[in-house]
Amino acid sequence: MSRFKTSTMDAELQKVFGNPVPELHEAAAGPDASPALARALELRSFLALTEEQVARVRDRVHADMDPGRDMGELSADKLRFDAQWLEAALDARDGYRAALGELLRTMPSPDQRARPVRTTQLRATATLPPSAAPAPSRAGAAPARRP
Repeated sequence: MSRFKTSTMDAELQKVFGNPVPELHEAAAGPDASPALARALELRSFLALTEEQVARVRDRVHADMDPGRDMGELSADKLRFDAQWLEAALDARDGYRAALGELLRTMPSPDQRARPVRTTQLRATATLPPSAAPAPSRAGAAPARRP
C-alpha cells in the first residue's frame, strides 16, 4: 500500500508534472524542487484528506440507512449532524480542487520551467544637475500674499 492517499486530482498532477505522485513527492524533497510543485503537492494532500472525510461521512450515512438496520436506531439529530459535516467536507473539497486546478492551469509550460530566467541589473550612473540641490528651508511654504 502506498503511504500517500489518492486524490481525484492525481491524474492531472501526473499529466502536468510528468511523473506519478510518489515520484513527485521525492522530487519535491530534493534541492532543485520547484515552488509550484511544492504548492501543488501541499494542496493535493489537503484535497486527499478532505476526500477521505467525505468518504467517511458518506459511508457512515449509508451504514445508518442500511435497510437491514433496526429502525429504532435511526436518529434525526445524528443524520442532521452528518449532513452538516458532509456539506462542510464537500465545500472544502471543492475549494481545494478549484485551487489546485487553478495552480495547474496557470503554471508555466514544462519548456518554460526548464530554462532558467536571466535578468540583468541596470545601474544608474548619472549625476544630478546643480538644480537638484537641497531645497531652501521655506520650500513648500505657502507663498506670501501680495497687495
